[in-house]
Amino acid sequence: MGALKKTNRTYGDKNTILRALATKNYEQLREISNYYYEVSGIYERLCKYFAYLYRYDWYVVPYVEDDTVKEDKILSEFSKVLNYLDNSNIKYMCGNVALEVIKNGCYYGYIVDTAKGMTLQQLPVAYCRSRYLVGDQPAVEFNMKFFDDKFPNIEGRMRILKMFPEDFVKGYVLYKKGRLKDDDGQVCGWYLLDPDSAIKLNLNGSDYPILANAIPSILDLDAAQDLDRRKTMQKLLKVIIQKLPLDKNGDLIFDVDEAKDIHNNAVQMLKRAVGVDVMTTFADVDVADLADKNTATTTDDLERVERTLFNAAGVSQNLFNTDGNLALEKSVLNDEASMRNLILQFQILMNKIVDRKFPGKKKYNFRVIMLETTVYNYIELAKMYKEQVQLGYSKMLPQIAMGHLQSAVIANAHFENEILHLYEIMIPPMMSSTMNPEAILGQKNQSKAQSS
Repeated sequence: MGALKKTNRTYGDKNTILRALATKNYEQLREISNYYYEVSGIYERLCKYFAYLYRYDWYVVPYVEDDTVKEDKILSEFSKVLNYLDNSNIKYMCGNVALEVIKNGCYYGYIVDTAKGMTLQQLPVAYCRSRYLVGDQPAVEFNMKFFDDKFPNIEGRMRILKMFPEDFVKGYVLYKKGRLKDDDGQVCGWYLLDPDSAIKLNLNGSDYPILANAIPSILDLDAAQDLDRRKTMQKLLKVIIQKLPLDKNGDLIFDVDEAKDIHNNAVQMLKRAVGVDVMTTFADVDVADLADKNTATTTDDLERVERTLFNAAGVSQNLFNTDGNLALEKSVLNDEASMRNLILQFQILMNKIVDRKFPGKKKYNFRVIMLETTVYNYIELAKMYKEQVQLGYSKMLPQIAMGHLQSAVIANAHFENEILHLYEIMIPPMMSSTMNPEAILGQKNQSKAQSS
Protein backbone atom coordinates (compact mmCIF):
# COMPACT_ATOMS: atom_id res chain seq x y z
CA MET A 1 0.00 0.00 0.00
CA GLY A 2 1.09 3.58 -0.59
CA ALA A 3 2.55 5.54 -3.47
CA LEU A 4 6.18 5.04 -2.37
CA LYS A 5 5.82 1.28 -2.51
CA LYS A 6 4.47 1.50 -6.04
CA THR A 7 7.11 3.99 -7.20
CA ASN A 8 10.16 2.08 -5.98
CA ARG A 9 9.63 -1.48 -4.80
CA THR A 10 13.15 -1.69 -3.35
CA TYR A 11 13.35 1.50 -1.31
CA GLY A 12 9.59 1.52 -0.80
CA ASP A 13 9.89 -1.82 0.99
CA LYS A 14 9.99 -1.35 4.76
CA ASN A 15 11.78 -4.65 5.36
CA THR A 16 14.62 -3.63 3.01
CA ILE A 17 15.14 -0.40 4.94
CA LEU A 18 14.97 -2.09 8.33
CA ARG A 19 17.53 -4.65 7.15
CA ALA A 20 19.89 -1.86 6.02
CA LEU A 21 19.46 -0.13 9.38
CA ALA A 22 20.11 -3.32 11.33
CA THR A 23 23.22 -4.25 9.36
CA LYS A 24 24.50 -0.63 9.21
CA ASN A 25 24.85 -0.81 5.47
CA TYR A 26 26.05 2.78 5.06
CA GLU A 27 26.25 2.67 1.28
CA GLN A 28 22.66 1.52 0.90
CA LEU A 29 21.46 3.88 3.63
CA ARG A 30 22.99 6.81 1.74
CA GLU A 31 21.13 5.80 -1.42
CA ILE A 32 17.89 5.41 0.54
CA SER A 33 18.39 8.77 2.26
CA ASN A 34 18.99 10.60 -1.04
CA TYR A 35 15.99 8.87 -2.61
CA TYR A 36 13.65 10.00 0.17
CA TYR A 37 15.15 13.48 0.08
CA GLU A 38 13.91 13.70 -3.52
CA VAL A 39 10.46 12.10 -3.10
CA SER A 40 9.39 12.87 0.48
CA GLY A 41 8.57 16.45 1.38
CA ILE A 42 8.76 15.68 5.10
CA TYR A 43 12.22 14.11 4.85
CA GLU A 44 13.51 16.94 2.66
CA ARG A 45 12.27 19.54 5.12
CA LEU A 46 13.79 17.69 8.07
CA CYS A 47 17.18 17.57 6.32
CA LYS A 48 17.08 21.27 5.45
CA TYR A 49 15.91 22.15 8.96
CA PHE A 50 18.99 20.59 10.54
CA ALA A 51 21.39 21.80 7.81
CA TYR A 52 20.26 25.42 7.93
CA LEU A 53 19.51 25.59 11.66
CA TYR A 54 22.75 27.48 12.31
CA ARG A 55 23.51 30.73 10.46
CA TYR A 56 27.26 30.01 10.30
CA ASP A 57 28.28 33.52 11.37
CA TRP A 58 32.03 33.93 11.89
CA TYR A 59 34.65 36.50 12.73
CA VAL A 60 38.45 36.75 12.86
CA VAL A 61 40.41 37.57 16.01
CA PRO A 62 44.04 38.77 15.70
CA TYR A 63 46.21 37.43 18.54
CA VAL A 64 49.10 39.86 19.09
CA GLU A 65 51.96 38.24 21.01
CA ASP A 66 54.37 41.17 20.88
CA ASP A 67 53.43 44.83 21.41
CA THR A 68 56.37 45.97 19.31
CA VAL A 69 54.78 44.82 16.05
CA LYS A 70 53.60 47.68 13.85
CA GLU A 71 49.85 48.32 13.76
CA ASP A 72 49.85 48.93 10.00
CA LYS A 73 51.33 45.50 9.39
CA ILE A 74 48.69 43.78 11.51
CA LEU A 75 45.88 45.75 9.85
CA SER A 76 47.20 44.91 6.39
CA GLU A 77 47.40 41.19 7.13
CA PHE A 78 44.03 41.30 8.92
CA SER A 79 42.39 42.84 5.84
CA LYS A 80 43.89 40.12 3.63
CA VAL A 81 42.48 37.37 5.87
CA LEU A 82 39.00 38.93 5.88
CA ASN A 83 39.05 39.47 2.13
CA TYR A 84 40.15 35.87 1.52
CA LEU A 85 37.40 34.42 3.71
CA ASP A 86 34.75 36.79 2.33
CA ASN A 87 35.53 35.64 -1.21
CA SER A 88 35.27 32.03 -0.04
CA ASN A 89 31.53 32.46 0.79
CA ILE A 90 31.89 30.66 4.12
CA LYS A 91 28.22 30.80 5.13
CA TYR A 92 26.96 29.43 1.82
CA MET A 93 29.63 26.74 1.79
CA CYS A 94 28.92 25.59 5.36
CA GLY A 95 25.18 25.31 4.67
CA ASN A 96 25.75 23.13 1.60
CA VAL A 97 28.27 20.93 3.40
CA ALA A 98 25.93 20.51 6.39
CA LEU A 99 23.13 19.38 4.07
CA GLU A 100 25.39 16.73 2.54
CA VAL A 101 26.38 15.54 6.02
CA ILE A 102 22.71 15.18 6.97
CA LYS A 103 21.79 13.30 3.78
CA ASN A 104 24.88 11.09 3.42
CA GLY A 105 26.14 10.85 6.98
CA CYS A 106 29.51 12.36 6.03
CA TYR A 107 31.19 14.76 3.65
CA TYR A 108 34.49 14.35 1.78
CA GLY A 109 36.10 17.35 0.14
CA TYR A 110 39.34 18.84 -1.12
CA ILE A 111 40.49 22.39 -0.39
CA VAL A 112 41.25 24.27 -3.61
CA ASP A 113 42.91 27.68 -3.52
CA THR A 114 41.85 30.26 -6.07
CA ALA A 115 43.16 33.73 -6.88
CA LYS A 116 40.70 35.44 -4.54
CA GLY A 117 39.53 32.80 -2.08
CA MET A 118 39.11 29.08 -1.66
CA THR A 119 36.53 26.48 -2.58
CA LEU A 120 35.74 22.96 -1.43
CA GLN A 121 35.62 20.38 -4.19
CA GLN A 122 33.19 17.70 -3.10
CA LEU A 123 34.36 14.11 -3.54
CA PRO A 124 32.02 11.15 -4.16
CA VAL A 125 31.44 9.37 -0.85
CA ALA A 126 31.33 5.93 -2.48
CA TYR A 127 34.97 6.31 -3.62
CA CYS A 128 36.33 7.73 -0.36
CA ARG A 129 37.35 6.18 2.94
CA SER A 130 39.06 7.21 6.16
CA ARG A 131 40.68 4.57 8.35
CA TYR A 132 42.99 6.55 10.65
CA LEU A 133 43.88 10.04 11.81
CA VAL A 134 46.72 12.40 11.01
CA GLY A 135 47.05 14.38 14.21
CA ASP A 136 43.43 14.87 15.20
CA GLN A 137 42.03 15.01 11.65
CA PRO A 138 40.83 12.10 9.45
CA ALA A 139 43.17 10.94 6.70
CA VAL A 140 41.24 10.65 3.43
CA GLU A 141 41.90 8.00 0.80
CA PHE A 142 40.40 8.24 -2.69
CA ASN A 143 39.82 5.30 -5.03
CA MET A 144 41.23 6.22 -8.44
CA LYS A 145 38.92 3.64 -10.05
CA PHE A 146 36.35 6.47 -9.95
CA PHE A 147 37.69 7.95 -13.19
CA ASP A 148 37.58 4.63 -15.06
CA ASP A 149 34.13 3.70 -13.72
CA LYS A 150 32.42 7.03 -14.34
CA PHE A 151 34.21 8.14 -17.52
CA PRO A 152 34.81 5.19 -19.89
CA ASN A 153 35.77 7.49 -22.77
CA ILE A 154 39.51 8.17 -22.55
CA GLU A 155 39.36 11.70 -23.92
CA GLY A 156 36.54 12.65 -21.60
CA ARG A 157 38.33 11.01 -18.68
CA MET A 158 41.50 13.02 -19.27
CA ARG A 159 39.48 16.21 -19.61
CA ILE A 160 37.73 15.56 -16.29
CA LEU A 161 40.99 14.55 -14.61
CA LYS A 162 42.54 17.91 -15.50
CA MET A 163 39.71 19.62 -13.62
CA PHE A 164 40.86 17.94 -10.40
CA PRO A 165 43.83 19.12 -8.30
CA GLU A 166 47.33 17.88 -9.15
CA ASP A 167 47.19 15.43 -6.24
CA PHE A 168 44.54 13.37 -8.09
CA VAL A 169 46.54 13.34 -11.33
CA LYS A 170 49.53 11.98 -9.44
CA GLY A 171 47.40 9.28 -7.80
CA TYR A 172 45.79 8.25 -11.08
CA VAL A 173 49.19 7.84 -12.75
CA LEU A 174 50.32 5.58 -9.89
CA TYR A 175 47.06 3.63 -10.19
CA LYS A 176 47.56 3.03 -13.91
CA LYS A 177 51.14 1.88 -13.27
CA GLY A 178 49.86 -0.61 -10.68
CA ARG A 179 51.88 0.96 -7.89
CA LEU A 180 48.95 1.51 -5.52
CA LYS A 181 48.78 -1.40 -3.10
CA ASP A 182 46.57 -2.14 -0.13
CA ASP A 183 47.75 -3.25 3.30
CA ASP A 184 47.80 -6.90 2.18
CA GLY A 185 50.06 -6.08 -0.78
CA GLN A 186 47.31 -6.45 -3.40
CA VAL A 187 47.10 -3.88 -6.19
CA CYS A 188 44.22 -1.50 -5.56
CA GLY A 189 43.06 1.98 -6.45
CA TRP A 190 43.21 3.64 -3.02
CA TYR A 191 45.45 6.69 -2.85
CA LEU A 192 46.16 8.75 0.28
CA LEU A 193 45.36 12.40 -0.45
CA ASP A 194 47.31 15.33 0.95
CA PRO A 195 46.23 15.55 4.63
CA ASP A 196 46.52 19.36 4.52
CA SER A 197 43.99 19.57 1.68
CA ALA A 198 41.62 16.59 2.01
CA ILE A 199 38.89 16.82 4.64
CA LYS A 200 36.15 14.67 6.08
CA LEU A 201 33.21 15.90 8.18
CA ASN A 202 30.52 13.93 9.97
CA LEU A 203 28.43 14.11 13.12
CA ASN A 204 29.84 12.65 16.33
CA GLY A 205 32.35 10.46 14.49
CA SER A 206 29.71 8.36 12.70
CA ASP A 207 28.94 8.09 8.97
CA TYR A 208 25.35 7.13 9.75
CA PRO A 209 22.67 9.37 8.12
CA ILE A 210 21.14 10.83 11.27
CA LEU A 211 17.54 10.83 9.95
CA ALA A 212 17.56 7.33 8.44
CA ASN A 213 15.66 5.91 11.43
CA ALA A 214 12.65 8.05 10.49
CA ILE A 215 12.28 6.55 7.00
CA PRO A 216 10.28 3.44 8.08
CA SER A 217 7.81 5.79 9.76
CA ILE A 218 7.54 7.76 6.51
CA LEU A 219 6.48 4.52 4.82
CA ASP A 220 3.90 3.92 7.54
CA LEU A 221 2.54 7.43 7.04
CA ASP A 222 2.41 6.94 3.28
CA ALA A 223 0.46 3.71 3.70
CA ALA A 224 -1.88 5.34 6.23
CA GLN A 225 -2.51 8.26 3.89
CA ASP A 226 -3.26 5.86 1.04
CA LEU A 227 -5.71 3.99 3.23
CA ASP A 228 -7.29 7.26 4.35
CA ARG A 229 -7.79 8.29 0.73
CA ARG A 230 -9.48 4.98 0.00
CA LYS A 231 -11.77 5.45 3.00
CA THR A 232 -12.63 8.96 1.88
CA MET A 233 -13.47 7.79 -1.63
CA GLN A 234 -15.56 4.99 -0.16
CA LYS A 235 -17.54 7.53 1.90
CA LEU A 236 -18.32 9.50 -1.26
CA LEU A 237 -19.45 6.41 -3.12
CA LYS A 238 -23.23 5.92 -3.43
CA VAL A 239 -24.91 2.67 -4.42
CA ILE A 240 -28.47 2.59 -5.74
CA ILE A 241 -30.01 -0.77 -4.92
CA GLN A 242 -32.95 -1.93 -7.02
CA LYS A 243 -34.74 -4.72 -5.22
CA LEU A 244 -37.08 -6.51 -7.62
CA PRO A 245 -40.31 -7.75 -6.06
CA LEU A 246 -41.32 -11.37 -5.56
CA ASP A 247 -44.80 -12.84 -5.55
CA LYS A 248 -46.47 -14.22 -2.44
CA ASN A 249 -44.89 -17.58 -3.12
CA GLY A 250 -41.43 -16.10 -3.32
CA ASP A 251 -41.14 -16.61 -7.04
CA LEU A 252 -39.69 -14.08 -9.48
CA ILE A 253 -42.17 -11.66 -11.03
CA PHE A 254 -39.65 -10.63 -13.72
CA ASP A 255 -37.60 -13.15 -15.57
CA VAL A 256 -33.83 -12.79 -15.84
CA ASP A 257 -33.89 -10.94 -19.17
CA GLU A 258 -36.42 -8.42 -17.89
CA ALA A 259 -34.36 -7.86 -14.73
CA LYS A 260 -31.31 -7.33 -16.92
CA ASP A 261 -33.15 -4.69 -18.97
CA ILE A 262 -34.31 -2.91 -15.80
CA HIS A 263 -30.73 -2.86 -14.50
CA ASN A 264 -29.29 -1.59 -17.81
CA ASN A 265 -31.91 1.16 -17.99
CA ALA A 266 -30.90 2.42 -14.54
CA VAL A 267 -27.22 2.28 -15.46
CA GLN A 268 -27.90 4.25 -18.66
CA MET A 269 -29.78 6.94 -16.74
CA LEU A 270 -26.97 7.38 -14.16
CA LYS A 271 -23.94 7.02 -16.44
CA ARG A 272 -23.09 10.73 -16.07
CA ALA A 273 -23.35 10.66 -12.28
CA VAL A 274 -20.05 10.72 -10.34
CA GLY A 275 -19.45 8.13 -7.64
CA VAL A 276 -22.76 6.36 -8.15
CA ASP A 277 -23.12 2.62 -8.81
CA VAL A 278 -26.23 0.57 -9.46
CA MET A 279 -26.99 -2.87 -8.06
CA THR A 280 -30.08 -4.90 -9.02
CA THR A 281 -30.97 -7.85 -6.82
CA PHE A 282 -33.81 -10.07 -5.76
CA ALA A 283 -32.30 -10.77 -2.33
CA ASP A 284 -32.33 -8.74 0.84
CA VAL A 285 -29.25 -6.54 1.18
CA ASP A 286 -27.56 -5.51 4.43
CA VAL A 287 -24.23 -3.75 5.09
CA ALA A 288 -22.26 -4.69 8.22
CA ASP A 289 -20.20 -1.79 9.66
CA LEU A 290 -17.09 -3.08 11.45
CA ALA A 291 -16.27 0.28 13.03
CA ASP A 292 -16.45 0.48 16.81
CA LYS A 293 -19.36 2.79 17.63
CA ASN A 294 -19.10 2.30 21.39
CA THR A 295 -16.07 4.60 21.76
CA ALA A 296 -17.01 7.99 23.13
CA THR A 297 -14.14 9.81 21.41
CA THR A 298 -12.66 9.20 17.99
CA THR A 299 -8.94 8.97 17.27
CA ASP A 300 -7.33 10.53 14.24
CA ASP A 301 -5.21 7.65 12.95
CA LEU A 302 -3.24 9.87 10.57
CA GLU A 303 -2.30 12.24 13.37
CA ARG A 304 -1.02 9.33 15.42
CA VAL A 305 1.12 8.04 12.53
CA GLU A 306 2.50 11.55 11.88
CA ARG A 307 3.43 11.88 15.56
CA THR A 308 5.28 8.57 15.37
CA LEU A 309 7.22 9.82 12.33
CA PHE A 310 8.51 12.96 14.04
CA ASN A 311 9.30 11.00 17.20
CA ALA A 312 11.45 8.67 15.11
CA ALA A 313 13.21 11.71 13.59
CA GLY A 314 13.88 13.05 17.08
CA VAL A 315 12.30 16.47 16.45
CA SER A 316 9.11 18.16 17.57
CA GLN A 317 6.16 18.06 15.20
CA ASN A 318 5.41 21.64 16.25
CA LEU A 319 8.47 22.81 14.30
CA PHE A 320 6.43 22.67 11.12
CA ASN A 321 2.87 22.90 12.48
CA THR A 322 3.00 24.96 15.67
CA ASP A 323 -0.01 24.69 17.95
CA GLY A 324 1.35 26.54 20.98
CA ASN A 325 3.24 23.70 22.63
CA LEU A 326 5.59 25.16 25.26
CA ALA A 327 7.96 22.21 24.82
CA LEU A 328 8.91 23.43 21.35
CA GLU A 329 11.63 25.72 22.72
CA LYS A 330 13.34 22.84 24.53
CA SER A 331 13.09 20.68 21.43
CA VAL A 332 14.89 23.34 19.36
CA LEU A 333 17.64 23.56 21.99
CA ASN A 334 18.16 19.79 21.71
CA ASP A 335 18.37 20.08 17.92
CA GLU A 336 20.95 22.86 18.24
CA ALA A 337 22.99 20.68 20.58
CA SER A 338 22.92 17.78 18.12
CA MET A 339 24.39 19.99 15.36
CA ARG A 340 26.91 21.85 17.54
CA ASN A 341 29.60 19.25 16.89
CA LEU A 342 29.52 20.15 13.20
CA ILE A 343 29.92 23.85 14.02
CA LEU A 344 33.09 23.04 15.95
CA GLN A 345 34.40 21.07 12.97
CA PHE A 346 33.72 24.03 10.68
CA GLN A 347 35.73 26.23 13.04
CA ILE A 348 38.64 23.80 12.91
CA LEU A 349 38.39 23.74 9.11
CA MET A 350 38.37 27.55 8.84
CA ASN A 351 41.46 27.82 11.04
CA LYS A 352 43.17 25.12 9.01
CA ILE A 353 42.51 27.13 5.86
CA VAL A 354 43.79 30.37 7.42
CA ASP A 355 46.93 28.67 8.78
CA ARG A 356 47.89 27.23 5.39
CA LYS A 357 47.18 30.46 3.50
CA PHE A 358 48.54 32.85 6.14
CA PRO A 359 51.23 30.99 8.12
CA GLY A 360 51.42 32.09 11.73
CA LYS A 361 53.98 34.72 12.64
CA LYS A 362 55.93 34.71 15.89
CA LYS A 363 54.52 38.07 16.91
CA TYR A 364 50.89 37.63 15.83
CA ASN A 365 48.46 35.19 14.26
CA PHE A 366 44.76 34.99 13.33
CA ARG A 367 42.00 32.69 14.56
CA VAL A 368 38.52 32.18 13.11
CA ILE A 369 35.65 31.81 15.57
CA MET A 370 32.19 30.52 14.61
CA LEU A 371 29.32 32.12 16.49
CA GLU A 372 26.65 29.74 17.74
CA THR A 373 23.86 31.79 16.20
CA THR A 374 20.83 29.94 14.87
CA VAL A 375 17.72 31.10 13.05
CA TYR A 376 15.95 30.97 16.42
CA ASN A 377 18.42 32.64 18.80
CA TYR A 378 20.38 35.21 16.74
CA ILE A 379 18.23 38.17 17.82
CA GLU A 380 18.58 37.22 21.47
CA LEU A 381 22.36 36.78 21.12
CA ALA A 382 22.68 40.11 19.29
CA LYS A 383 20.91 41.84 22.20
CA MET A 384 23.20 40.11 24.69
CA TYR A 385 26.30 41.19 22.75
CA LYS A 386 24.92 44.74 22.66
CA GLU A 387 24.62 44.72 26.44
CA GLN A 388 28.22 43.54 26.70
CA VAL A 389 29.34 46.52 24.59
CA GLN A 390 28.39 48.73 27.53
CA LEU A 391 30.93 46.78 29.59
CA GLY A 392 33.66 47.48 27.05
CA TYR A 393 33.42 44.24 25.03
CA SER A 394 33.50 43.96 21.23
CA LYS A 395 31.39 46.46 19.31
CA MET A 396 31.33 44.27 16.20
CA LEU A 397 29.74 41.16 17.71
CA PRO A 398 26.15 42.52 17.74
CA GLN A 399 26.38 43.30 14.03
CA ILE A 400 28.03 39.97 13.21
CA ALA A 401 25.34 38.12 15.16
CA MET A 402 22.75 39.92 13.02
CA GLY A 403 24.38 38.38 9.92
CA HIS A 404 26.74 41.15 8.76
CA LEU A 405 30.26 40.32 7.63
CA GLN A 406 33.05 41.55 9.87
CA SER A 407 34.70 43.35 6.97
CA ALA A 408 31.41 45.04 6.09
CA VAL A 409 30.99 46.29 9.67
CA ILE A 410 34.48 47.82 9.67
CA ALA A 411 34.16 49.29 6.17
CA ASN A 412 30.76 50.80 6.88
CA ALA A 413 31.89 52.34 10.18
CA HIS A 414 34.94 53.88 8.50
CA PHE A 415 32.87 55.24 5.62
CA GLU A 416 30.21 56.78 7.87
CA ASN A 417 32.63 58.31 10.39
CA GLU A 418 35.69 59.25 8.35
CA ILE A 419 34.14 60.11 4.98
CA LEU A 420 30.50 61.04 5.51
CA HIS A 421 31.13 62.38 9.04
CA LEU A 422 27.68 61.24 10.09
CA TYR A 423 28.63 61.67 13.74
CA GLU A 424 28.46 65.44 13.16
CA ILE A 425 24.95 65.25 11.70
CA MET A 426 23.28 62.32 13.46
CA ILE A 427 23.76 63.23 17.13
CA PRO A 428 22.24 60.70 19.56
CA PRO A 429 20.56 61.82 22.80
CA MET A 430 23.08 62.54 25.52
CA MET A 431 23.31 59.42 27.67
CA SER A 432 26.05 57.88 29.72
CA SER A 433 26.49 55.24 27.01
CA THR A 434 26.91 57.85 24.23
CA MET A 435 28.85 60.64 25.98
CA ASN A 436 32.62 60.64 25.82
CA PRO A 437 34.64 60.38 29.07
CA GLU A 438 35.57 64.08 29.02
CA ALA A 439 31.94 65.16 28.86
CA ILE A 440 30.98 62.81 31.65
CA LEU A 441 33.72 64.04 33.96
CA GLY A 442 33.33 67.67 32.96
CA GLN A 443 36.98 67.86 31.99
CA LYS A 444 36.24 69.45 28.64
CA ASN A 445 34.41 72.42 30.17
CA GLN A 446 37.13 72.85 32.79
CA SER A 447 39.83 72.96 30.15
CA LYS A 448 37.88 75.59 28.18
CA ALA A 449 37.37 77.71 31.29
CA GLN A 450 41.05 77.58 32.14
CA SER A 451 42.07 78.54 28.61
CA SER A 452 39.73 81.50 28.61
